[in-house]
Amino acid sequence: QVQLVESGGGAVQAGGSLRLACAASGNGLTIGTMAWYRQAPGEQRELAASISRNGDETYVDSVKGRFTISRDNVKNTMYLQMNNLKVEDTGVYYCKAEKRWSRILLSWGNGTLVTVSS
Repeated sequence: QVQLVESGGGAVQAGGSLRLACAASGNGLTIGTMAWYRQAPGEQRELAASISRNGDETYVDSVKGRFTISRDNVKNTMYLQMNNLKVEDTGVYYCKAEKRWSRILLSWGNGTLVTVSS
């Protein structure tokens, strides 16, 4: 069983940076693709970025060029470097892990709040 814990959220002014981390406990060898989702107040949760086990990255258009996703398979940790933050990036950021070699959900984290002010 895999559990995910996010950290690194906080309050920042527009143009600032934050680095989120998602630490996985349990059998890390079962983890395949990982992803960051975000949910703005009153909105649905949306995919922000994902990364395969071998490092292939995808981003939603609104964060391309500003966010960088990465992972350390030895530490079983995924990161999201967020630069040039905008007010519209405000929300709760969740990490998600899928089972290796499948799209089966392994776990969601409980989320970390990012607040960007103008």
